[in-house]
Amino acid sequence: MDCYACRMNRTIDTLPPRELIAADPHWRVAHAMDTSLPGWLVLLPRRHVTALAELTDQEATGLGSWQVRLSRALTEVTGCAKTYAVQFAEAEGFAHVHVHVVPRMPDLAPALRGPGVFALLNAPTEERVPPQAMDALATRLTAALRSAAPEPEA
Repeated sequence: MDCYACRMNRTIDTLPPRELIAADPHWRVAHAMDTSLPGWLVLLPRRHVTALAELTDQEATGLGSWQVRLSRALTEVTGCAKTYAVQFAEAEGFAHVHVHVVPRMPDLAPALRGPGVFALLNAPTEERVPPQAMDALATRLTAALRSAAPEPEA
């Protein structure tokens, strides 16, 4: 099995900022690698799962918390109007569950809103967010996540 997410998770201690924006024992946050939209994040389980139904209760709880925390950090750092959260995990080599957390910028063209935002993924190489820009944004998002106090658990 060739799984990109698992390969990255195995080398977590050596990942660049764009591949390790944040992590906990169950989840890792990375910047999408082939997008033209700065701040397009991917939330990945630290263990290999191919369907949401395979998540443990702890992982499922973390998924909800991470989506909200990432949405808040993206709003703070990018000024987005809202975020989209989408999960398919069907592409060859990417069957590992991963949730896209996508900033919807206020000036995003109407044709690119909602599912149309996926036109900004798999962008031509020359249109992709450069690695240095991803790393700079990742550093700002990491700082925003660290400065946000987690809400107490019920």
